[in-house]
Amino acid sequence: MTNAQARRRRRRRLGRLLPLLALVVVFVVGVAVGEALHDNPRPGGGQTIVRTLKPLALLPTATTNHTTTTSTP
Repeated sequence: MTNAQARRRRRRRLGRLLPLLALVVVFVVGVAVGEALHDNPRPGGGQTIVRTLKPLALLPTATTNHTTTTSTP
């Protein structure tokens, strides 16, 4: 085996292993970020308050009677 053939073989191996290694690194980083977010949730959070509102009393309206008288021709 010549020196050039050995270099080509290493390049092929590296070419096959590099994408796999990149995938593993991305997976590990994703797991680490997910764990960090899970361990440290936002402080305070939200609070839900439920209230039942009663209708207000309506003010009385002014009552006036209007009578209209018309004459028939």
